[in-house]
Amino acid sequence: MSASISSPAPPSPRGYRFNRDEFHQMWDFGWFADRYVELIEGEIVEMPHPGTAHCVSTDRSTEALRAVFGKGYWVRMQMPLNLSTFSEPLPDVAVVEGDRDSNLPTPTIAILGVEVSDTTLAYDRGKKASLYARAGLADYWIVNLLDKQLEIRRRPIPDDTREFGFAYADVTILKPGDFATPLAAPQARIAVADLLPK
Repeated sequence: MSASISSPAPPSPRGYRFNRDEFHQMWDFGWFADRYVELIEGEIVEMPHPGTAHCVSTDRSTEALRAVFGKGYWVRMQMPLNLSTFSEPLPDVAVVEGDRDSNLPTPTIAILGVEVSDTTLAYDRGKKASLYARAGLADYWIVNLLDKQLEIRRRPIPDDTREFGFAYADVTILKPGDFATPLAAPQARIAVADLLPK
């Protein structure tokens, strides 16, 4: 009696993880024309078209931070951060060290990152927060348009319960009558109301 030989099980289907080079090639080929997409851990994520309140708040936040950070800093609006081979998010506002005109490569981290949130609030509190915490972004702000408040997240720590294994230990909620101070500009006081649409 001969022993039966079992065939190995066929591989399970799995998604493909894109890297930044592939993502940029797709951009160059025009695959994402008129679409707002980010590369998040190999996944191409299409973000919703920003509404008026989102656009106004993004612009107001950029203006407020430019008034605080002077020479030697670049306050960037909806420009990429090269967080890893597989992640290139487009934060609504990011403050990076270095002058805008010095032809810096895509920054690998910011000293302050801001997301303006309404329809993406759960995503920005969850997946985005974990991604930024893992990258070491020390100061992460969410301008919450739904609740008309600013949520400040600080002190990244390992957390196995989060999407990318990291979270923020400290979360502070500020209302329109409050003032916020960036970690990198301890002398500054930014009115939360100045970040929100009027």
